[in-house]
Amino acid sequence: MTVRPLSQANVPVAQRLAAVLAQLDRVVVGKQEPLKLAVACLLARGHLLIEDIPGVGKSTLAQALAVTLGLKYTRVQFTSDLLPADVLGVSIFDVAAQAFRFHPGPIFQSVVLADEINRAPPKTQSALLEAMEERQVSQDGVTRKLPDPFFVIATQNPVEQIGAYPLPESQLDRFLMSVELGYP
Repeated sequence: MTVRPLSQANVPVAQRLAAVLAQLDRVVVGKQEPLKLAVACLLARGHLLIEDIPGVGKSTLAQALAVTLGLKYTRVQFTSDLLPADVLGVSIFDVAAQAFRFHPGPIFQSVVLADEINRAPPKTQSALLEAMEERQVSQDGVTRKLPDPFFVIATQNPVEQIGAYPLPESQLDRFLMSVELGYP
């Protein structure tokens, strides 16, 4: 493999990427490697799993990435009573129109933070992970495309914590990368 210098056409891209990483480093201090991996994961059209203890900046990283890139962002706190419809959306009957209208859930944003994904029941985890794989949501016989880009950053506390459901290998496979942030 031959390494070539950047052409003039690529310099602005490299400069923009460096600016994004510099901005992220101002918000999530001392975590350059996980920041680079998060940006690479987004550019590769994958999804990111961050597994670490509470309080090390997992949620901050997700929000900073979305804000820095100017993407629509939402956070879903996964809890033991979260239902698939709470993530995907729901059809509600409109009396005036005499028809069901779909109300999109938080999954219809460009960057979705699935916070503490392993605290939700497996059925809800599966609904999110299916949307991640297919990049669409099918409900009531209608398939709706998710935005492009569509990037899920899921956080997970260590399984030994109370109330955590471990993600099975088949669901872990939906993530392109898994990183730990650790203490600075």
